[in-house]
Amino acid sequence: MAKGKFSLAVLAGVVGAAVGVLLAPKSGKDTREELKQKAKEVKETADDKAKKVRAAVKDSSKEVEAKELGDLADEAKIRAARIADDAKKTGTSVANSAKTHLNDTKKP
Repeated sequence: MAKGKFSLAVLAGVVGAAVGVLLAPKSGKDTREELKQKAKEVKETADDKAKKVRAAVKDSSKEVEAKELGDLADEAKIRAARIADDAKKTGTSVANSAKTHLNDTKKP
């Protein structure tokens, strides 16, 4: 949608400049030269805007990527903590079972 509006704005600028130049009382050579200059200016403006848009998109994608990586890291930490907690509980349970088994086997 924004790309369409940008293209429309550039086209309107070119058409407006062309109409203005064509209606001005100048020689054909002067008119062609002025049209050439206006076209160059429009192209430079469009190139500049395109560079700014590309830079903004690149920066935005980096921010989104960094946020997604941060979210993934947070989720990994949570899962790692759960696994560690489960491992600790299992280790404690195994150790208690082993102690009980050893005590039972030592009894006459």
